[in-house]
Amino acid sequence: MSLNYFEFYGIPESFTPDVALLKKKFYELSKKYHPDFHANESDEKQREILELSTINNKAYNTLSDPYKRLEYILRTHNLLEDGAKPQLPSDFLMEMMDINERLMEVDDADALGHITAEVLAIEGDIDESIATRTAGYEQLDDTAKEDRLNKIADLYFRQKYLLRIKESLNTFASRF
Repeated sequence: MSLNYFEFYGIPESFTPDVALLKKKFYELSKKYHPDFHANESDEKQREILELSTINNKAYNTLSDPYKRLEYILRTHNLLEDGAKPQLPSDFLMEMMDINERLMEVDDADALGHITAEVLAIEGDIDESIATRTAGYEQLDDTAKEDRLNKIADLYFRQKYLLRIKESLNTFASRF
């Protein structure tokens, strides 16, 4: 990642940026880098403006979406390597395996409802833990930030794993 979106907007890295400021920066740069305002420039300058306009759109798209923003921050700190297998705690994996096994044996909507409620409760706990760990991140020193980012990455991977189970739940739900 060559250009950091937070630096592009001149705002501190944050899991909870000031949404109004983010929008203001986006609109400022949208005007500044709008290709129509640079129609009389050289081809090279027009390409540069178009590239900056594209970066502005991608930056805003990423930073204005809480999930994409979380993923982006983890990526910028090299905590989400493509193809890397996360090391999830064995107790979490055992719990997921148990849910998966029960899901395979589900034979009525009532049983599916219980498993769905359980999965949603786990998801709620993960979301709550992410909110707790991302709060106040900006005020931490670098060592504390690194520790916090590793904990957030662990929760992110749990969330991704749980997403697969939720997809299975949807598949099973269509049977009843």
